Amino acid sequence: MAVESRTAAPPAGQGGAALRAQRRALRRSRRYRRDVRWSPYAFVAPFFVFFTVFGLFPLLYTGWSSLHRVSLHDPTAMEWAGLHNYTRLLEDEFFWNALRNTFTIGVISTVPQLLMALGIAHLLNYRLRGSNFFRVAMLAPYATSVAAATLVFVLLFGRDYGMVNWALGLVGLDGIDWQNGEWSSQLAVSSIVIWRWTGYNALIYLAAMQAVPRDLYESAALDGASRWQQFIHVTIPSLRPTILFTVVVSTIGATQLFGEPLLFGGAGGEKGGASHQFQTLGLYMYEQGWFNFHLGRASAIAWTMFLILLLIAAVHWLIVRRLRKSQ
Repeated sequence: MAVESRTAAPPAGQGGAALRAQRRALRRSRRYRRDVRWSPYAFVAPFFVFFTVFGLFPLLYTGWSSLHRVSLHDPTAMEWAGLHNYTRLLEDEFFWNALRNTFTIGVISTVPQLLMALGIAHLLNYRLRGSNFFRVAMLAPYATSVAAATLVFVLLFGRDYGMVNWALGLVGLDGIDWQNGEWSSQLAVSSIVIWRWTGYNALIYLAAMQAVPRDLYESAALDGASRWQQFIHVTIPSLRPTILFTVVVSTIGATQLFGEPLLFGGAGGEKGGASHQFQTLGLYMYEQGWFNFHLGRASAIAWTMFLILLLIAAVHWLIVRRLRKSQ
């Protein structure tokens, strides 16, 4: 006898519950797919919102203002000037003075800073007692505010009661009017930058040194190379990309130098001294916009600085490209 097997249909209540559970699972699956697809955009959206409001919009608005005559007294009243603000800069001796000061202070502060950072990193790279303490101490100047550091250096470089002139007097040298001299004021401002950023760059170099394979040092030691020779022929070539990176970053920072010379100048610090002897591009832009009320000129200076930074970035890209081809 043939037995006919039949599957009993589930009760109506159970079938409805299964259908609702299937629908809920389908909705959860859709929500999960949407979450996977759109959540990354939601996480990065705040950055783009803040960048647009506080970065992109001011950049574009400054570029538009640089093509107009605009006064701080009435920033909404704009008179079209075309490239007048830019051509005027080419004829402005104070602009060229600020550009020259920015370059000299940048060189005076960047070269010793990176050389000292390289030497400190080389010392910390070897086993040294309390090396962790020294590594933390290297970041102390970087963590100090610009205002606090500059005010301390103003006291150190004081003409009458400064500790630097006191030390010069101990060795029989006359005191220096650090704030009013051209080279002396630039050296004083550069010393603040060197003090603040040497430790930061030293830790960057130290991290790069610790990534150099130890086999290279062992091979050099077997060949009779001293530590100095190992540093010159092994460490420096291995750190070439890192050194180039710190040079570019330090150059960009020097181009934007503002807080140190402003506070070092005291009252009227936006002029960079009585003879504008240490006025940088940042100070000149600040003086034109917020003291002379010429927002159009200040915007043109800002965009000129931006173009200089783009030029520095282009040179960096060309050098990196050439280094990659040579390897």
